[in-house]
Amino acid sequence: MKVYTKTGDKGTTALFGGTRVPKDHIRIESYGTVDELNSHIGLIRDQEMNTHYKEILIQIQDRLFTVGAILATPPEKEILKNGKPRLNIPKIIEGDIELLENEIDEMEKSLPPMTHFVLPGGHTTVSYCHIARCVCRRAERLSVHLNDIEPTDELVIKYLNRLSDYLFVLARKLSHDLNAEEIKWIPQKG
Repeated sequence: MKVYTKTGDKGTTALFGGTRVPKDHIRIESYGTVDELNSHIGLIRDQEMNTHYKEILIQIQDRLFTVGAILATPPEKEILKNGKPRLNIPKIIEGDIELLENEIDEMEKSLPPMTHFVLPGGHTTVSYCHIARCVCRRAERLSVHLNDIEPTDELVIKYLNRLSDYLFVLARKLSHDLNAEEIKWIPQKG
């Protein structure tokens, strides 16, 4: 399989199922941002941290490939005329969301309660988590926008929402584990 096909040289690309769309189509923006998020999570995973977090991040990266495949498939191309699924891709399930919730709950057990927003930073690894969280929120916004135009699997949006929460709590947990300073945002009176 060649890396370059030249089929996109005029600014279009093919979705799963063969439909060609402009490369700035909301569907492409949605799954492209999920791909960007996946790369940021790979960068987090490459940092020194607890093996358990790395294993969870690998699972998340796998699920993000699934999210990307779902977003790359227009609804009219999901099912063949004979009623069978066009692609044999897994789906996001409630269990994927529950895993994130369970991980959040477990990490929060050792963290002080939130009383203020916190400023991103304190350690490079923590900053990478905050960048990934922001990219995740953008992927979520784009997926919501796509859903306004064409129906999208609601669990994709729910997964991205919970994943951004997970990345925020992971940033806080890593701050704690790395003894990094967590600076509270206290609005200045003006």
